[in-house]
Amino acid sequence: MTNENRNNPSYNDLIGDILSNDANQGRINHLEGAGKPLSKEYLSGDTFQHFQRIAKDAGYKPYWLKLQHEIRDELIEISTNQKEMEPRELSKRIKKINKKIGIYNRNCPPPFLKGKVSAETINQAFEYWR
Repeated sequence: MTNENRNNPSYNDLIGDILSNDANQGRINHLEGAGKPLSKEYLSGDTFQHFQRIAKDAGYKPYWLKLQHEIRDELIEISTNQKEMEPRELSKRIKKINKKIGIYNRNCPPPFLKGKVSAETINQAFEYWR
């Protein structure tokens, strides 16, 4: 090991390695929009806003948002069929939804926190989760 290597120990640069491999294979030579200036829209705002905009443009949905849609769909189904359900089955389904709501609340931004549901509040919850 040379003195230079001792002073600058190697490190794992995963992104650098990926970009280097793609460059060596010619994958980044013909990217869409290459050589074109960035729009002023992408140059305004902070880093988090940039990430959100790019992620949204790419079709990415955060986990908590996917979970919110699952919970809403289950609430719709339970609310629609509540009268035909046996009390035991209803209780089981509500318990399952409340578990998902707990996971949702741990993953969503604070302004989007939701309360748990019960057999008495299932119809109000259905409206609230829309």
